[in-house]
Amino acid sequence: MKGVILAGGTGSRLRPFTHIINKHLLPVGPYPMIYWPIFKLREAGIYEILIITNKNDINSFLKILGDGEELNVKFSYKIQRNEGGGIADSLMCARNFIEKEKFITILGDNIFEDSLKPYLQAFQKQDKGARVLLKEVKDLSRYGVPQLDDDKKRIKAIFEKPADPPSSFCVTGIYMYDHKVFQCIDAIQPSHRNELEITDVNNLYAKKNELQFDILQGWWIDAGTHESLYKAFQKVNENKLGDDTY
Repeated sequence: MKGVILAGGTGSRLRPFTHIINKHLLPVGPYPMIYWPIFKLREAGIYEILIITNKNDINSFLKILGDGEELNVKFSYKIQRNEGGGIADSLMCARNFIEKEKFITILGDNIFEDSLKPYLQAFQKQDKGARVLLKEVKDLSRYGVPQLDDDKKRIKAIFEKPADPPSSFCVTGIYMYDHKVFQCIDAIQPSHRNELEITDVNNLYAKKNELQFDILQGWWIDAGTHESLYKAFQKVNENKLGDDTY
């Protein structure tokens, strides 16, 4: 299985730093932010990784990460032409890289404790469709919130920033898809933000009863704000994650 890390976007919530550097290259503990999802993929046995970023940032990633040899992985790179076009638009860049395989994609600002191994094993056993990782959180106003069908282990629908949340879980930026995800992206229309929304893609799977889920047991942080970036730094230091770990 291959991995895709989405490391584009404008990083508007982390300005002024992101005026001069891509947010995924900001430090979290002893490493740039993007190292953490790389470590998680490698630990789960995924060594072929595509990094998708912006045209203006690609050289910075190449300079820091290179071809992946120093991290014992193999990197490929793609540029998201429509910068700010949304997660689903960015994911389309992976179409040729993935071909007909199942794969996992992670937003580059997701930093978390759990191993990906058991979730990937469950996805490999899944006949078709998609699988997303959820986390129970207090503030649901920032996230997509799933309506769950616990009996079938399925997600019935996902609602973006709902006033009346249907569950206490958010959809994290960790997604597993079969190759039909690209057909789903082709089928959706830009939202009112003029973005191709990954929630719309996931809801297409949900309508076909093909969207399964697992729940993260350890800590998880979306390090896309100043506050959450600080919390991620604390978590990494508290858990002494660094060279001895990876």
